[in-house]
Amino acid sequence: MLSQALSETISKLVRADGRPVEWAVSEGYVDYEAAVAAMEARAAAIAAGEAGELVWLLEHPPLYTAGVSSKDGDLLDAARFPVHRSGRGGQFTYHGPGQRVAYVMLDLNARGKDVRTFVRGLEQWIIGALGAFGVPADVREGRVGVWVERKGPDWSREDKIAAIGVKVRKWVSFHGISLNVEPQLDHFSGIVPCGIAEHGVTSLVDLGVPATMDEADEALRMSFRRVFGETVVGPPPA
Repeated sequence: MLSQALSETISKLVRADGRPVEWAVSEGYVDYEAAVAAMEARAAAIAAGEAGELVWLLEHPPLYTAGVSSKDGDLLDAARFPVHRSGRGGQFTYHGPGQRVAYVMLDLNARGKDVRTFVRGLEQWIIGALGAFGVPADVREGRVGVWVERKGPDWSREDKIAAIGVKVRKWVSFHGISLNVEPQLDHFSGIVPCGIAEHGVTSLVDLGVPATMDEADEALRMSFRRVFGETVVGPPPA
C-alpha cells in the first residue's frame, strides 16, 4: 500500500482531461539507434501538439548503453556487445532478449511538470507490476531502479530487477524503464550496472516466477493505469 503522502504526490501525474496514453508493443527485436530516433521524433511531435502520448514496449538485441553519468571504468568488456552512448540519465545498463524495455513518452506539461514526481511514478509503476506476481520490491536511497531482497538460511542480499533512465525535453519525457523478465543475467557482467558494484541483478524467472513477456506486459499495463491513467492500444512508431 502506498502512503497517503506518496499517493497524493503521484496523483498529480494523472491528466486532468483523462486523455488516454497510446500503448504499443513491437514484435521481434528493435534496433537501438532506430528506436532512439523514433522516440525523439515522437517526443518532439508531442511537444508540438502534433501527436499523443505513447508507451512503447519492445525488446532489443544484446547491447550496452551509457547514460550521461556513465564512467568509462564501469564498462568491463567493451568487445562483448555493441555500446551505445545515450542522452538519458544514469550510467551503464544492459538491454537484451528477455528484458522488457518500455519507452515512456509523456507530456509532463499536463502531468504536474515535476521530474522528481515523475520518476517516483515510474518506480511505483514497476513496483505495482511486480506485485501482480507476488514479488515484493522497493526503491533504495542512493540507488537508482527497483530492488528485491533475497534471503537464505544464513545470507541476504539485494538485487536489482528493473532500471530507470529518462530524459525530459520541453517537458516531454523519453527513454524509460527496463524490467528483467527472463534475460541472460550473465550478460550484465560486461558492465557495472548503474555504477553499483556491490549488488547483483535478478529477474522474475530467476526469482522462481515463470512469467511470460505477455504476462509481464499485462501487469505493466494494469499498474500503469493506476499511476498515470488510462491507455488505448496503438501502433508502434514507424
